Amino acid sequence: MLDTVQQFFQRVLAPAHDHHDAVTPQLAVAALLSEVLRADYEVDPQELATLREMLVRQFSLSSEQADALIAEAEAQVEHAVDHFQYVSLLNERFSYAQRVELVAAMWRLAYADDELAALEEHRIRRLADLLYVSHSDFIRTKLAVLEARG
Repeated sequence: MLDTVQQFFQRVLAPAHDHHDAVTPQLAVAALLSEVLRADYEVDPQELATLREMLVRQFSLSSEQADALIAEAEAQVEHAVDHFQYVSLLNERFSYAQRVELVAAMWRLAYADDELAALEEHRIRRLADLLYVSHSDFIRTKLAVLEARG
């Protein structure tokens, strides 16, 4: 019985640990943005195009590299139990200003289809909290994105 339990945990936990080692800041950013993209259970083509543009610009990727990163992020997010591996990496490696800019990118992505679903706003709020972005910066970035949109 004890061997069975140990084998179960080795199977379940070992791949997650190896998986964490494979997570890069680029993949973590893409994964969190993918979470916003799929928050309302609809992947709008404009939102997907915006995500691609963000990744190309932010990380100096080609369109093909951005598409591969998006595909990898979506696959990881689909199987992830939580966001810990992504937010912990970004909290370690990103400055506060970079994390605030990531939240602003989440808002830009959510508004890419010209509407904000309640589920998208909830997901951004949750991710901002996990990234230790203050509520005032959460609101400030939202208002700045809205103002920039006109």
